[in-house]
Amino acid sequence: MCAFSSNLPPSTPTQMPISALEIERLTAQIQIASAPLRKLLEEVQKVVVGQHKLMHRMLVSLLARGHLLIEGVPGLAKTTAVATVARGLNVRFQRLQFTPDLLPADLIGTQVYRPQDQSFVVQKGPIFANLILADEINRAPAKVQSALLEAMQERQVTIGGTTYVLDDPFLVMATQNPVEQEGTYPLPEAQTDRFMLKVLVDYPSRQEELLILDRMGRTRIENHVNTVVDPQGLASLSSLMDQVYIDQRVREYIVDIIMATRRPKEYGLDIQHLIQYGGSPRATINLTLAARANALLDGRGYVTPSDVKDLAPDVLRHRVVVTYEAEAEEKSSDDIISLILNKLPVP
Repeated sequence: MCAFSSNLPPSTPTQMPISALEIERLTAQIQIASAPLRKLLEEVQKVVVGQHKLMHRMLVSLLARGHLLIEGVPGLAKTTAVATVARGLNVRFQRLQFTPDLLPADLIGTQVYRPQDQSFVVQKGPIFANLILADEINRAPAKVQSALLEAMQERQVTIGGTTYVLDDPFLVMATQNPVEQEGTYPLPEAQTDRFMLKVLVDYPSRQEELLILDRMGRTRIENHVNTVVDPQGLASLSSLMDQVYIDQRVREYIVDIIMATRRPKEYGLDIQHLIQYGGSPRATINLTLAARANALLDGRGYVTPSDVKDLAPDVLRHRVVVTYEAEAEEKSSDDIISLILNKLPVP
C-alpha cells in the first residue's frame, strides 16, 4: 500500500512525509476517536431504514465541514434522515421549507422598525443555526438561492449593510427533487459548486421496504435518538481528520481525475465533445477533504486510492456540466465520471 511505502516522496508545502510507525500511531488514535461517529450511525439507523450511503455521506460532510445536496423523488426519507442526524448531534438545528413565494429576508432576516424609539433593529432569520435543512431547495426562486451563497461560502450574512458571522459549525444539508418534477427550478451552477457532495437517493430494496412497513405501519412511531456528539467533539474530529496522511501518488491521482474532466484528450479520452465544463479547483479541494473524512470514518490514518475513487462521483456529478451532444447521446455526468475513473491508472 502506498501509504506504508519506505520510499516516501519529497516533502510538499502542504504535508510532510511521515513514517509507517507514525501512521500506525495515528490510525490507533483515529480508531478510538471515531467511535462516537459509529455510535451516531447506529442511533440514526434506529429510525432510518437502509440509505447507508446517504448516512455515510452525511458524516463525511460533517467532518469535512462541507455542504451536502441530496436528490431523490419525494418519500425516500431524505428529510427524515437529516433531521435524525441533527438529533444525534448537540447542535442548533433549523428546518427551512423552500417554497416559490419564499423571500431572502425569510431566510437571513431583516431590519424591523421600532416606532417607540424610532429605530431599526435586526431580526435574525432561521439561518443562524449550526445545521440547516434546506428542504426542497429547488422549489425556491433565484433570489433565495443567491441569498444562500454568501452564507454557504463565507459563513456570514449581510443584513442592512452589517455583516454577521454565522455559528460554528455551520452546515447546509439540502434536499431537492429531480428538476424534471413539476414546480422546480434548476439550481445555479455557482450554487451547486458550493456543495461538497451531491448524493442520489434511490428506492429501497424489497427487504428494506418490508422493514419500513414493520416500523412505520402504525399510528405511533418510535423515533427517539440519543445525542452522542457535541460541537466540541465534532471540531476535534475535524482537526484530527486534517492529520490523515495522503501519499504524493494519491494526491496526483486526485489532480489527474479533476484535470481529466477539463482536458480529457490529454488523458487518452475522446470525450471532450461531451463536456461543457469540468470540475473547478474547489472540486480538487473537496475530493481531498472527503477522502480524508472517509479514511477517518474507516478508522485509518492514511488515504487510499479507493477512498478517492469511491467519493469522486459524489464530488463531481454536480460540477461536470455536459453538452447538448451528450444529452442527445443520453450521456450523464455520472457516465462521463465513470469513463474517467475506469481509464485513469490507479496508483
